[in-house]
Amino acid sequence: MPLLGLAGEAGSLATVYKKQLRDGPAYEQAKQQLREELGDVLWYVAALAHNFNLTLEDIAAANLEKTKDRWRPTPTDERTRFDEDFPENEQIPRKATLTFTPTTTEGGRTHIVLTRADGTPAGHPLTNASRVDDDYRFHDAFHLAHAAVLGWSPVTRFLLGRKRKSRPDTDETEDGGRAIAIEEGISALVFSYAARHRYFDDVHHIDQELLTTISHMTAHLEVGACRAADWERAILTGYTAWKQLRVQGGGTVELDLDRQSVTVLPNDTP
Repeated sequence: MPLLGLAGEAGSLATVYKKQLRDGPAYEQAKQQLREELGDVLWYVAALAHNFNLTLEDIAAANLEKTKDRWRPTPTDERTRFDEDFPENEQIPRKATLTFTPTTTEGGRTHIVLTRADGTPAGHPLTNASRVDDDYRFHDAFHLAHAAVLGWSPVTRFLLGRKRKSRPDTDETEDGGRAIAIEEGISALVFSYAARHRYFDDVHHIDQELLTTISHMTAHLEVGACRAADWERAILTGYTAWKQLRVQGGGTVELDLDRQSVTVLPNDTP
C-alpha cells in the first residue's frame, strides 16, 4: 500500500507542478500545494522505509555516498598510487611521450605503430580489426588516459614494460592477461557506446548504466577503489585525445599522471 500511495502522491505532485507552469503567478496556491504534496510523498517514503526495516538517515547517507561516487572525482590528495611501493622501473612513469605513426602495408591496410620517446616500439602494430574503418587502431589513447587519470592500466604497463614482476601475485592478478583482457573489454564496450553518441562530441557526461557495468567488471581489481566520476573523466580524456589523433592521422602524445592529462601535440610540433 505505501508503494502505491507513493506512486499516487508523485502524480499529484506532478499535477500541482504542471498547474504552476501553466498559470504562473496566477496560481497563488502553488507553494502551499507543493508543500502539502511533498509532505504526503515524504510520509509514504518513511512508511516504505519502515516496512523494509530501513531508516531515513541510513537511506540519505547511502545516497550521499552514491552521489559522491558519481559526481565528485577523487581529490588529488586522496588519489591512490597503486604502484608507489614498487621499484621505479615497475611504476607507470609520471610523464611519458609516445608517438602514433601510421604505416601502410603492401596489401593497403593501415597500421598504427606506437613508439616510445627513444624510438623503441610499444606493443604491436594495430589495425581497426574490423570491416568498418572506424579508426579503432588509435585506441591505445584510451589506455593512456586510464593510466593518466586513474593511475591504472595493465595495457599501458605492458606497452611500457612496467609490469610489477617483483611481486608475482600482483603481476598475475593486477597486471596479467585477465586484467589486460578486462581493460581491452572496457575499451571495446565504451567504443560501442561512444559510436552511438557521436564519439562524445559536445557530451560531458556518460550514462550511469555504463559506468556501473565498468564498476562491476573491475570490482575485484585495485582500480575498484576509483569512483564512477574518475572513470567518466578518464573516458572523456581518452576520447579527446583519440579524436585529435584521428583528425591528424597520428601524432605525439604527452602522458602526465600528475596533471591527469593526455595531450596530443600538433603534427608540426618540433
